[in-house]
Amino acid sequence: MESKSRNNPWVILGKRNSKTRLRLFCFPYAGGGASIFRQWQENVPERLEICPVQLPGRENRIAEPSFTRLSLLVDAMTEALDPYFDLPFAFFGHSIGARIAFELTRELRRKNAFQPVHLFVSGSRAPHIPEPRPLHLLPEHDFVRELRRFSGTPEAVMRSRDLMEMYLPILRADFAVDETYVYSEDNPLDCPISAFGGSEDKEANREELDAWRQHTLSSFTLQMFQGDHFFLKSSQSLLLDSISEVLLRYMEGTG
Repeated sequence: MESKSRNNPWVILGKRNSKTRLRLFCFPYAGGGASIFRQWQENVPERLEICPVQLPGRENRIAEPSFTRLSLLVDAMTEALDPYFDLPFAFFGHSIGARIAFELTRELRRKNAFQPVHLFVSGSRAPHIPEPRPLHLLPEHDFVRELRRFSGTPEAVMRSRDLMEMYLPILRADFAVDETYVYSEDNPLDCPISAFGGSEDKEANREELDAWRQHTLSSFTLQMFQGDHFFLKSSQSLLLDSISEVLLRYMEGTG
């Protein structure tokens, strides 16, 4: 079972570690792939296994069609990730990844399946706050112009017609997942939520991040880092320190 699950295209794993006590599933931002979490394993406690989630349509799954609706993505993901829930686990999601992680947690609860011990949401407005400026249906010129406000697409990519032809459909699909999402009322989660934000992030301000607190019956914390929407890169070390501190308590039985 271990060998089979580690060949699952949905999760990019390193070598098996017999000391693993908890898994952290990491969900990327729009257009991102599992590779953005490549260095995380080297900078967290040995007993914590980083499990970068690879969505269809990018990197090693580039030939697969991207999802455009969150409900369908979560349905597929619920089944695909089930083999990994044999150990305690937590979820981390940045931007659209936070909403994916949130809805996946709610879907697992509906199925009476195992729940994450902790939910980390990063660079994302609370799920009941809709996107004020939808992008996915804009004409290409306007869509590319709006992308620049996120500061996440390298300028070399933005100026390359060939790269943009490959990258734009992935981004449009991911923005469609986010922008067609409609929050439905349900009971707050039982697991604690930790929210992270960038001090200069125009996509999710402190108030919109703090609004996540209404989605848990357990504890809630909010921590701001220096940086824009992609503070998870510029403040990666500090972010991982905060995540590790929380998850160490679970691995040591004090969480």
